[in-house]
Amino acid sequence: MSKRKLIFLICLFVALSGGIIFYYLYQTLYGNTYSLKETTYLYIDEKKDFNNLCAQLSKISSPQNLKTFRRLAEYLNYPENMRTGKYRIKNGMSQMGLLNTLRSGHQTAVRLIFNNIRFKTDLAKRLGEQLMIGEQPILALLNDSAYCDSLGFNTETINIMFIPNTYEIYWNISADGLFRRMKKEYDVFWTQKRQEKAQGIGLTPVEVGILASIVEEETSVADEYPVVAGLYINRLQRGMLLQADPTVKYAVGDFSLQRILYEHLEVDSPYNTYKYTGLPPGPLRTPSIRVINAVLNHTKHRYLYMCAKEDFSGRHNFAITLTEHNRNAKRYQSELNRRKIR
Repeated sequence: MSKRKLIFLICLFVALSGGIIFYYLYQTLYGNTYSLKETTYLYIDEKKDFNNLCAQLSKISSPQNLKTFRRLAEYLNYPENMRTGKYRIKNGMSQMGLLNTLRSGHQTAVRLIFNNIRFKTDLAKRLGEQLMIGEQPILALLNDSAYCDSLGFNTETINIMFIPNTYEIYWNISADGLFRRMKKEYDVFWTQKRQEKAQGIGLTPVEVGILASIVEEETSVADEYPVVAGLYINRLQRGMLLQADPTVKYAVGDFSLQRILYEHLEVDSPYNTYKYTGLPPGPLRTPSIRVINAVLNHTKHRYLYMCAKEDFSGRHNFAITLTEHNRNAKRYQSELNRRKIR
């Protein structure tokens, strides 16, 4: 074999070997490592260390791929620089693709959803179970008078700031960051047009929220929202007691009451609108957008009284005069007695 041919063969061997090694390395780093039937998410909080992360990865990765991930992560000093958040692993993602996502803190936002909330404890729990911070830091700020004041609310009205909706938000957001975001969303919701409608009624946005919470507790029938809102606005403008049963239930602390008795009406609470005129100091629940809009666009009528229908449909009989209302109330009370509801 000639010297020239030998050199050629050696060069060819080196080139092929280098190509094979390069291909292997490239596939190891950038090849399809994670073959998934559906998108998977990694949740990294302040308590999770690198071993915890690897344990979570072991559920979707082969032992060899996990071993490679460990070595590569350690080479890039990732275990000492882990960042909290929710991270998406897509089908076909590579080792470097995942590590670059984790190292850069490139999170996937969560869809934060909350509705049908009554108490601050309920709000804190609902939000906390969807976010890294948990409920306690949220509840602490809801009860912090100085902090609530800095946002333009107090500890009794602060949950009005949380407009029920679906929000894209990062899982590792701080409690303060969450409140600032919700305040921004609240300000966006309260457009100039909505503010002008509130002024036309003679209410502030917060007072609209309080009234909306009463309306939402008063009826579960959506098409009654504007009618009930109009009724309470009529009473407010006449200086009449609202006499809203849901405020009594709130004052008593029992929303399951089916029959409001004299002893309930005597409960001394600023939320008891049978004893105190005007709106209560805070909402009975976090009002929905639909009910807030129903208050702002309430039906204009002359009704001053309402009573649940005796067919227990959830609807109400409305009345202009007390005499008419008493007849409606008598029919409802007779049905309560017939059904032995005490």
